[in-house]
Amino acid sequence: MRIVALAGGIGGARFLRGLKDVVAPGDEITVIGNTGDDIHLFGLKVCPDLDTVMYTLGGGIHEEQGWGRAEESFAVKEELAAYGVGPSWFGLGDKDFATHIVRTQMLGAGFPLSAVTEALCHRWQPGVRLLPMSDDRVETHVRITDEQGTRAVHFQEYWVRLHAAVTAEAIIPVGAETAKPAPGVLEAISAADVILFPPSNPVVSIGTILAVPGIRQAVADAAAPVVGLSPIIGGAPVRGMADKVLAAVGVAASAEAVAAHYGAELLDGWLVDEADAAAVPLVAAAGITCRAVPLLMSDPAATAAMARAALELAEQVRR
Repeated sequence: MRIVALAGGIGGARFLRGLKDVVAPGDEITVIGNTGDDIHLFGLKVCPDLDTVMYTLGGGIHEEQGWGRAEESFAVKEELAAYGVGPSWFGLGDKDFATHIVRTQMLGAGFPLSAVTEALCHRWQPGVRLLPMSDDRVETHVRITDEQGTRAVHFQEYWVRLHAAVTAEAIIPVGAETAKPAPGVLEAISAADVILFPPSNPVVSIGTILAVPGIRQAVADAAAPVVGLSPIIGGAPVRGMADKVLAAVGVAASAEAVAAHYGAELLDGWLVDEADAAAVPLVAAAGITCRAVPLLMSDPAATAAMARAALELAEQVRR
């Protein structure tokens, strides 16, 4: 079976780890990773979501944080701060710096991001084919109004430095409208037997992937069933501040509202948590088959059960 998943960072990566636990030997998983979170820092190209997937599936992630490397040190960051070089709000560890140095060197030598990602994965062996959504530069920005006036800031600054404490007025995936899907992305979607939307941020993770011309249409046209898992449980995001960016695009923080945001033109099936069982008939009325199952990734067994439920629902709604 050929499975394609559109994924962001922590939630997507942890779900993919559970998915790997339940697929049969010989099944192929292709992950189309969000690159809208990418940022240039200290002269280096940083790809937070791609790296989180790679580290998580390759066994190098800092488990408690869900991002960055395990057993990390921060000598380089401390030395940069001593020189007065910022930003200080984005924490890159020493091991993590190595990844970004290799990536930046390869990009500078003319390799596209997709080839660079493949080379980095050769070290980590994540057990999936990890594709960036595009080789072109796309960066998600957020329009805010604060004491400096109305301005756009990089999503990382909004999320990490400002902690989403300022109202997000608009989400702008800069460069997405002229970007092209990376090699293999459209082909993987077309050839898929199942397409999954993990419980990643529907606006700035999966939404940004779908903003690259051709990807949304490829998912809509795919013969494979498309099943998503709600990142909202009981009216709140499981992790992070997804409600802040949902509000910016006029979507309520509820399991049924996120399903409606994707729409029946993309989704065939939708999983909500048992706490949101009342949403099942509402989602079904919109033409999307819906089931209520436990959706908290509290341990590997629970995560594997979520992945299994998604694959089972895909079989039920297969066109």
